[in-house]
Amino acid sequence: MLRALQAASTGMEAQQLNLNTIANNLANVNTTGFKKNKVEFQDMLYEKRRQVGADEGAGNITPTSVEVGNGTRVVSTAKIYTQGQLTQTGEKMDVAIQGDGFFEVERPDGTNAYTRDGGFKIASDGTVVTNDGLPVLGGFQAVPIDATSVSISPTGQVTIVTPGGTQNFEIQLTRFNNPAGLQSLGNNLFAETESSGAPNVGNPGTEGFGTLLQGSLETSNVNVAEEMVNMILAQRAYEMNAKAIQTSDQLMEVTNSIKR
Repeated sequence: MLRALQAASTGMEAQQLNLNTIANNLANVNTTGFKKNKVEFQDMLYEKRRQVGADEGAGNITPTSVEVGNGTRVVSTAKIYTQGQLTQTGEKMDVAIQGDGFFEVERPDGTNAYTRDGGFKIASDGTVVTNDGLPVLGGFQAVPIDATSVSISPTGQVTIVTPGGTQNFEIQLTRFNNPAGLQSLGNNLFAETESSGAPNVGNPGTEGFGTLLQGSLETSNVNVAEEMVNMILAQRAYEMNAKAIQTSDQLMEVTNSIKR
């Protein structure tokens, strides 16, 4: 019965983390470029009271074992990098990625981070920055103050028209062999880790990189209906584990009352 209490408590703890993850997904349903998380579980070590395949004598081998489990644990809260819906905004510096890839930005400490949020702005000096004022790398050049138009093609070709002429340059995207291994930093940013692998830089629309869509933003890939179903399942699992604890407590109470 004590083991049942322990196993059920791990189930409650795991489902609480599952519910927290679902709540975070729902909270970010309107966050630009947000990628939802999913919780993955593993069963814990087993107490083996009888080994499978043990020799029982006279050539008899046990066909099954006696194992008692110790509950469950959360092994991963993995990011799901499916494509979010593209929403047209009409803003010239809003750029969505359709397919694989990230925009590279520079953090205040000089390190690089990566984002799917293409809601860019033009700073006072013409630098293209994020909503938090982080400079956007990947080939972005300053936009002159007298620019009359900025055109970004799906393959990353940028054309800036000014009264004095035309300026052209290319922008690039970054991708990783294992994007699920990226570290979430908040503020729509991710950081490289050993698990993600080194960043690969390339032109949009080539070698598996996604294409760009100017005047649009990528919304989150959270499916509200799916998350609501997951929330109900997590609630039911939590309730069942709580019921197991309650039942174990009642059995212990019966056992303790026998002596009386």
